[in-house]
Formats: sequence, C-alpha cells, structure tokens
Amino acid sequence: MPLYEITADELKPLARASFTELEVRERDDLQRLLRLQIDVLGEDLYVLSEEFGDWEDSRRRIDLLAIDPQGNLVVIELKRTHDGGHMDLQAIRYASMVSAITFERAVQIHAEYLARLGEPADEAEGRLLSFLGWDEPDEEQFAPDVRILLVSEDFGKELTTAVLWLRDRDIDIRCVRLHPYKEGQKILIDVQQIIPLPEAAEYQVQLREKEQVGRKQRATREELRLKFWEGLIALARARGTRHANCKPGPYNWISARFGIRGLGFNHVITKENGKVELYIDRGVADENKRIFDTLESRKAEIEAGFGGSLSWDRLDARRASRIKHIIERGGYRSPESQWPAIQTEMVEKMTRLEAALRPALDELDV
Repeated sequence: MPLYEITADELKPLARASFTELEVRERDDLQRLLRLQIDVLGEDLYVLSEEFGDWEDSRRRIDLLAIDPQGNLVVIELKRTHDGGHMDLQAIRYASMVSAITFERAVQIHAEYLARLGEPADEAEGRLLSFLGWDEPDEEQFAPDVRILLVSEDFGKELTTAVLWLRDRDIDIRCVRLHPYKEGQKILIDVQQIIPLPEAAEYQVQLREKEQVGRKQRATREELRLKFWEGLIALARARGTRHANCKPGPYNWISARFGIRGLGFNHVITKENGKVELYIDRGVADENKRIFDTLESRKAEIEAGFGGSLSWDRLDARRASRIKHIIERGGYRSPESQWPAIQTEMVEKMTRLEAALRPALDELDV
C-alpha cells in the first residue's frame, strides 16, 4: 500500500519509486547507511564486519555480519531489486560458513573491521563484551545459532515461499522490505518487516516452541517403543515364535503374516497396556467382514482354545476388522524393570491366540 501525505484537502499519495531509478546504490548507499544505523532494521544488533569473506572464494562476501544480544551471529544480505533475486540461497550458504566462528575469532574479525574504519582495533573485545553485557568472554554461550536477515526493495513469491518453508523448519530467517518514495527532492523509505509479521512473531515463537516440545515427546516415545520391541523380539527369537524375524521400529505395533494375504498377527503396545491381535484387511471391506463373521461364528470354540475371552471388533465404520486380547500388566511407559514380564505375557498370549485361531483360519475359503 502507498504512503499518504495529509493535506488540508486530501490524503495525497506519495510517488512510489525504485532504488534503481533514484540511483541509490546497494553497497555505497544502502549498506553504508545501514551499517551506521543498523537499528533501522528494527532490531538491537551490533555490526561485527562489513563485506566479510573469510574463505577462499573472495567473491563471496557477507554484506553485513552482526550479533544480537543473545550472542547469535546475524547474516544480513542486501539487495536493491524488486524480487530479492537469489539472496536466500546466498544467505544460507554464508550462514553455514560462519556457523563455527568463536568469540575469539569474532574479536579478530571486529578488530580488522574497526581498523578499516580508522577506529581503535584494540577496543574490539571490550565493545563486544559491552554489547553482550558480559564481564568476560564465554565461548560456550557465544554463537549458539546463526540468524539470517534479508533486506530488499521487495521480495518475489518464490523467495517468500522458500523463507516460510525454512521458518517452518526452525531456521530463523526474516525479510525486511525497504520501499523507496520520492517527494520533491526528498527520498523517503518505508521500512517494514514482512516475514514474520511483527504482530505474529511472538505467536509464531510460541507455536515453534510447542512443536519442539511435541517433537521431543515424539522422539522419546519412539525411542521407548524401539527399545521395548528389541526386548520382545529377542524373547520371540529365543522361543522360536512367528515374530522372531521382525525388525524393531518406532511404531506402536509389529506384525507378522499368518500366510494368508491381508491377515496379520500383531503385537501392539501403548503407554498403559499391550495387545495381541489378528488384524484382518485384505483391501475390501465386504471380504474382511465375511472373514470376521466366519471366525466369530466359532467364537466359543476359539475362546476355549485361547483359554479366556477375546474382544471381537468388527469395526463396521472401517474397512478392517480385528480380534484382540488386552494385556493389562502395563505398557511402554511402565518402568523398564517391568518390561520383561509384559513382554513375556505378550509372547505367551500371542502363541495361544495363534493356536486358538489356526483351525478356523486353515478352513477359510479365501
């Protein structure tokens, strides 16, 4: 949206311009001015260096390298184009290149930068410590992350889509738009952070933190299940049961085929309990229900062979059906000292379930 000047008679739109038309140069004008007033970008930053390129290819240089109050390195890439070009790819490359910078190396980089500006190089460490609010250097706390700040006249859809995708994957990358305007002899710039919107930034941080907690919980859950299955499969292998050759995984079930397509004997584990089941899914609901009904017609015989009651889940609202038994002894959230007893009961109940169902399964018309 344009900027407007309030006059006595109207809201007068200011003439939108471009840096190219205004002959505003990228390095000699924008970069120089932002280096001197980095707070224009809306953040509390401290410039470490300008045109930094501490690698073999001297053509690749970071426009501005800064730090934030948390000690994170901030790669600032500038463009005066209307779409930002490929600055996102450049910035990612630069971020990886500087990710290993230590506080000691940052002091050296800043000293060289101050010397180029004609300022006292020996003040580099003191200035960094003062900005960070540290009494002394702390390598462990320095540069825990590298952030990216893209600054351009505007951004194309291809670039913004890439930035949003990267942010969804916890890469701290932001876009700040500089819209130039011409008013008489004056050049005005409208500075706006467009990704993330400032109003939504805190909410997005909360969402990312929630997702990180969720990922951590999922990882813990999957690690526990993997470890649980390793123990159960080792027991199955020792007893020579059907699941002896299964591969342990992070899921809440492991399955072994009976020998008829679509019929599998599953071990299932939840936080609170375990299950053994025959799962019926040959891809067609009517056939699955026919097989289930055939087996259920011999319910008394099957349960007598099993030595107890079973849950007969026809699952009319779903394609598959199942016959199961629940082990109430505990689940994967139980103390690991209790796992051997849970695993033993699951293997024993699976053996009994198979034996009870085998006569009926052998007589199926499939």
